[in-house]
Amino acid sequence: MRLFVGLDFPWETKQLLGSLAGGIPGARWVPPENFHLTLRFIGEVPAHRAEDIDLALTTLRARAFPLVLTGMGTFAKGGQANALWIGAERNPSLEALRNKVETALQRSGCEPERRRFTPHVTLARLRDAAEGKLVAYVQSHNLFRTEPMQVQHFVLFSSQLGKEASVYTPEVEYALI
Repeated sequence: MRLFVGLDFPWETKQLLGSLAGGIPGARWVPPENFHLTLRFIGEVPAHRAEDIDLALTTLRARAFPLVLTGMGTFAKGGQANALWIGAERNPSLEALRNKVETALQRSGCEPERRRFTPHVTLARLRDAAEGKLVAYVQSHNLFRTEPMQVQHFVLFSSQLGKEASVYTPEVEYALI
C-alpha cells in the first residue's frame, strides 16, 4: 500500500485550481479530483504498518486553521522544470500540523523525512515544456490567490499509480479541533 498524509480541498477550490490548466505545451495537468497539499509522503508500506501509522495519526491533536493558496512556481531537476505548482501562504498552524504529523510518523517507525517542507499543490507535471511559454505562464499567474479556506481535518491517502494519472483514495480523515 502506497501512502501519504495530506490536506484535501473543497470541490470549489479544486475546480478553481483546475481552471488554470492549459497554455503550456508539454504539461500533463493534474485532474481536479487529485488536487491536495502533501504534508508527508510515506511510500509503500505493508498493511500492518498502515495500521500503526493510522494509530499514530489518530493520537495527534492540532487546531483547525485558515489556509490561503497563493503564488505559482516550478520545481526543477537537473536544471529542467518538472513540476508546476501553487504555493501556500506562510502559516504557523500549517507548519505545526506538519511537524506533528512528522513526529507521529517517526514514532510509528517511519524514517525521518529528509526533504524540506515546501507546502504546495502540484498543478502539472512538466516534460520538455517550452521554457518561454512556462516563464510567461508563471509570470501571468503568480498573483493567483484563493480566499481563505478553513482546514478542519487532514487525511491519510492511499495512492495507486496509473497510466494517465494516479488515483488517490482518502483512507482515514482525522479531525482538527
